Amino acid sequence: MGEAELQRDRNLLIIHAELIFYGDAATGELSMQIAKDVEDHWNQPGASVQIRSGWFSKKRYQVRFDIRGIHQPALTPEEVFTNTNPRNNYFRIEEYANGNISFVDGLNSNTGYFKLENLLNNSTTAAHEFGHTLGLDHPHNLDIRGRGAPGIMYPRGTLVDPPFQYDPAAPPGQKGGTLNPFTRKVLQSDIEELRLDQLSFDQNGLAMIGGFTSTWHEKHIPVSA
Repeated sequence: MGEAELQRDRNLLIIHAELIFYGDAATGELSMQIAKDVEDHWNQPGASVQIRSGWFSKKRYQVRFDIRGIHQPALTPEEVFTNTNPRNNYFRIEEYANGNISFVDGLNSNTGYFKLENLLNNSTTAAHEFGHTLGLDHPHNLDIRGRGAPGIMYPRGTLVDPPFQYDPAAPPGQKGGTLNPFTRKVLQSDIEELRLDQLSFDQNGLAMIGGFTSTWHEKHIPVSA
């Protein structure tokens, strides 16, 4: 979730979001790292879009993402439940997650739960999940062989060209023969899928993108064998 801001004099459309982290595995350094990863991935294509709103005539804007990471260890459920700021997103980070996956609370959301291991070593997981918070789903066609680098919203298990597999020598669909998520990139087409031209900008050039799920997550506890 975030807030879109049109800066007409600079031909910029800026998506502002604050990623607020809590949980035993969250730290200040990790929070800033994740925010930088998300920002770098979404700014990578240098995308632009045409926007027309009731207040502004149609013109082309460069899209920029302004993502900030905040470690808030004393965060309370009430702060999440009562938040009305569209820039605020809340994610618990723990070493263990049920199902061994990171997730957000649906498309157009502002809350979720991250597994620490998924966020390390320049992973694309946080950038992928951020796409869900902005309303993007997984593509329907999960066989994109012959189409080059996979976009950021393709999930694990997608069939891709050999350079983008876990093991480039593996047969497609076999062990090692599917999408290595570290090879995903945000593409111009991903920005277009956000449908930024359909946002309802007010007279100040501001619009909300995504929605409030406002869900507090308790720590997942492994079930003893």
